[in-house]
Amino acid sequence: MTNTHLYFLHALSPLHAGTGQGTGVIDLPIAREKATGIPYLAGSSIKGVLRDKSMPWVEKGKKEEEIDPQVKHKRNVTFALFGPPTERADEQAGSLQLGDARLLLFPVRSLRGTFAWVSSPYILSRFVRDITSGGIYSTEQLPAIPHLAKRDAIWVADPDFKVKDDVVVLEDLDLKCHDNEQAKRFYNWLYEHIFQGQPEQQELLKQHFAIVHDDVMNFLLRNSTEIVARIRLDTETKTVAQGALWYEEALPAESLLYGVMTLSPTKKALELQGVDLTAWLKDLAQGVMQFGGKATVGRGLCRFSLVGGK
Repeated sequence: MTNTHLYFLHALSPLHAGTGQGTGVIDLPIAREKATGIPYLAGSSIKGVLRDKSMPWVEKGKKEEEIDPQVKHKRNVTFALFGPPTERADEQAGSLQLGDARLLLFPVRSLRGTFAWVSSPYILSRFVRDITSGGIYSTEQLPAIPHLAKRDAIWVADPDFKVKDDVVVLEDLDLKCHDNEQAKRFYNWLYEHIFQGQPEQQELLKQHFAIVHDDVMNFLLRNSTEIVARIRLDTETKTVAQGALWYEEALPAESLLYGVMTLSPTKKALELQGVDLTAWLKDLAQGVMQFGGKATVGRGLCRFSLVGGK
């Protein structure tokens, strides 16, 4: 029987999921969807990190009978989940099917409250579509998707975001705060499901959540990512080496992404009698992991969590 789960990826440091050399002003841009321009993290990148963490270290040159039984068991579970090594890839498929991580909440500077966790009707509608089509939740379990009629409208969970006269300032945008019952119901659902078992993060969501118009969200995603200038010094003069100045883009720290993960009943998985692969994955996801590029300068530290499931 297929098991489907929802996962969240919370960026604790700027996340650089790059595409290689860029052609514009930014030398190393982040990956974006072609049609929408929304940043994402490829599922293959996440799967590789999980596989690397799961795979036990086996000393080279050891014969099979010399390997510790527990190490063998962990290796068999890893192969069942992620598939065999590259040289034996034709033997079987892995049980784990992992979709791309899509953006759900985008952190934006705010004149009040430091920053806002911003989403939009379109992003929320994709979130609902993904988790209902995967069978994780039914349509009846989810509130209606909120809509904002005016481009300068914003709904915030915390009224303290208002500067004056119901105005909220994000970056250099003055937005008019509106009451929206649909937005309030959707926020209440997210509050209960996103940061399960993390009361301090739930409190942060309560203080910083906001919904803006899709057009405003598009503007923020284009102009509010983190851009950092990097240089390489000449070892002798300690000045910038010739041509060694470049610009990198990253999703800001506090970005929240989601995705859908499926475990299929492959032959190798069925052979592991008594092994709960879902529980194995949840244990594997504990703690902080590094995703994307630029690991040596602290990029991509994220908290990965599995919630829901069917």
